[in-house]
Amino acid sequence: MKVLVVNAGSSSLKASLMETDNAEVFASAYCERVGIDGSFMTYKKNGVKTVVNQEMPTHKEAFQLFLNYLTTGESAVISNLDEIKAIGHRVVNLGEKYNKSIVVTPEVFEDMQKYIHFAPLHNPGAMSGIKACMELMPGKTNVTVFDTAFHSTMDPKAYMYAIPYELYEENGIRRYGAHGTSHRFIAKKCAEITGGLIGKRLISCHIGSGSSICAIKDGKCIDTSMGYTPLAGVVMGTRSGDIDASVVPDIMKIKGISADETISLLNKKSGLVGISGGLSDMRDIDANLDKPRVKLAFDMLTYSIKKYIGAYAAAMNGVDYIVFTAGVGENDELVREAVCKDMEYLGIDFDYEINKTAPRGTIQEFTKPNSKVKVLRIPTDEEYMIALDAADLAK
Repeated sequence: MKVLVVNAGSSSLKASLMETDNAEVFASAYCERVGIDGSFMTYKKNGVKTVVNQEMPTHKEAFQLFLNYLTTGESAVISNLDEIKAIGHRVVNLGEKYNKSIVVTPEVFEDMQKYIHFAPLHNPGAMSGIKACMELMPGKTNVTVFDTAFHSTMDPKAYMYAIPYELYEENGIRRYGAHGTSHRFIAKKCAEITGGLIGKRLISCHIGSGSSICAIKDGKCIDTSMGYTPLAGVVMGTRSGDIDASVVPDIMKIKGISADETISLLNKKSGLVGISGGLSDMRDIDANLDKPRVKLAFDMLTYSIKKYIGAYAAAMNGVDYIVFTAGVGENDELVREAVCKDMEYLGIDFDYEINKTAPRGTIQEFTKPNSKVKVLRIPTDEEYMIALDAADLAK
């Protein structure tokens, strides 16, 4: 089944046309600066990129431009929009009410506005993207796929915060996690590789500009590092990760800034970029490890990942598989090496040579045959999971 996968941000729109039978991507587009002067679209077909400079005042114009390229001229990959059977949308979080993928209805759309505070940076863009799809492709099934859904199997002891209980009851303040679609894909693929996850313990490490660790037992999430928002957990490109809450009012006083400005500082000016002095891309970090602050940033990142692996191994009474995925996890051998070093006590017999020489983009094991714990790389595919959910609900 041909399915459109859409990820709309505040000023961007990513979209791709996929075949759910084999995960083939026919074409994709990334529209940037939507609603801002100088907007443009990068359209990709058969590995060839075409940049289109065109003003896109709203997501509707961006989506229309993508549809035009899908169906007309040399860029076309389908003859008409009737070939598209469903549209899947990435939505970050709408609270506890939505713990699985669901067809968009007027009630769902109303709730996106009602619960916008759960993802104030992401939900408005997602709503604009859904609205554009409904207007330009009326009658198509639109499905929302939530980043938090995979984590809905957590026990209260894992997702609750030790704050007055009514803040949870009345306001929904708890751990929700993120990257759930990626962790779900890793669990699915790992099950295929290993013959199933029943009785197995898996730690999924989604390491990119945003990073999260997920403890998976019997194929279900039992804990995850991100919290009420994606700010919590390990050190990230520009996010602080875990931090003492008392630091927040002190930053406000020291800097003379508001609560919103402080949260922005923790989200956009912290993590690797704050420690290193301006570098957030791991390729730049790796190339400058001779600089003390850059090396410190690298060490803080890998140490925080190592700590979560240890914690989740304790929570699950051991671990059978550790999987690295996402941009950094899949491609950065230095990060994998630093995380897995001195982990022999856990049963990891890491193969440093294979870690350095294995070709990129493939499923790969990085441990020796006698290793009790297997360390793997599995390239993630969140878009495919969104497409599968949309196809299932459109049937």
